[in-house]
Amino acid sequence: MALNATLFKTTLDVSDIRRHYYQTHQFTVARHPSETDERMMLRILAFALYADEHLEFTKGLSTDDEPDLWLKSLTGEIDLWIELGLPSEKRMRKARGIAKQVVLLIYGGRTAQMWWDEHSSKISRYGNVRVIEVNTEDSAVLTAMAQRTMKLQCTIDEGSVWFSDATSNVDVQLITRC
Repeated sequence: MALNATLFKTTLDVSDIRRHYYQTHQFTVARHPSETDERMMLRILAFALYADEHLEFTKGLSTDDEPDLWLKSLTGEIDLWIELGLPSEKRMRKARGIAKQVVLLIYGGRTAQMWWDEHSSKISRYGNVRVIEVNTEDSAVLTAMAQRTMKLQCTIDEGSVWFSDATSNVDVQLITRC
């Protein structure tokens, strides 16, 4: 018998000072049975970083031909492809070929560093790919915020990403690799 996704009802207040974007988003995040709370919370962080009324969570782990989030134009072209994890270089090459802009959030501490060491020379040459690493400690604080019903706030300013819920907050340190 197949396991069902776990649903997380989320209210996310985004105050992105650098883009002058201030909105409240309400959505339900479906956590795939094989997905961790950490990965799910990083998907929410990615949403906050690139929040837009048309940014969508996709089927993600359930399909190989979609990213974790995407932003499509009114004509159906993919303007922004957001991927999480440590994908193959082939997958990144495919993504950069079909999307105007690709963002990859890597995480996992030493494993992420090893992935970057292996793939950086090729990926750095891609003009439309941005790789951002989330450090392990901040990721752990975000993971602790995972609840079936969440009210989260994210404030983004130059060099600073504050993420909080009713009981905790974290200044998420993002390392831009390229």
